[in-house]
Amino acid sequence: MTSRETTLAAIRANRPKGDFPLPALPAFAPLVGADLVEEFGERLKRMGGRIEKAGDPDPLAPVRQRLDCANVIASAVPEIMGNRDLAAVAKPADLEDVDVAVVRAAFGIAESGSVLFTERELIVNSVAYLAQHLIVLLDPAEIVDTVQAAYHRPEFADSAYAVLHTGPSATADIEGVLIHGAQGVRSLTVVLLQRKIKAA
Repeated sequence: MTSRETTLAAIRANRPKGDFPLPALPAFAPLVGADLVEEFGERLKRMGGRIEKAGDPDPLAPVRQRLDCANVIASAVPEIMGNRDLAAVAKPADLEDVDVAVVRAAFGIAESGSVLFTERELIVNSVAYLAQHLIVLLDPAEIVDTVQAAYHRPEFADSAYAVLHTGPSATADIEGVLIHGAQGVRSLTVVLLQRKIKAA
């Protein structure tokens, strides 16, 4: 038995008995207007992200130049074929050379400009951190108004992994200067593109 298995077995054996329901989520008044797409986009831009409407006839026209310049593209969506197969990745670190990752968000949050990913959207969780640039497809109909509303979504209960991203990686710790891409993706672009097949 490995040390990890030993530790997890000890935790399971000493877990308190009984039912411990989570506290009820309060319903705060939304701090956003009725146009959730506009509110989402405004907040995303404040956090250093970009928002684009899908092109016609090429839905990915707004990000086509970035895709065309990339050597390694990891795609977790059917809308574009990448040249790095996420299903074949053996170790998370194998994605360290990805120039552009294209993923679909489970949903967005208007009041924070955040998008949520689970293991189903990312396939390999590290792709959302190791890629140089992240292109996120988001169905405009899947934007909720508040963080509290987001926590009522089923993704938090039926996923092993869930993470909220708000813009690209950023830090202002270095001499008080804002730097993007310090610990993660250098850019995050959300493309508003309706989901062809609704999530189950």
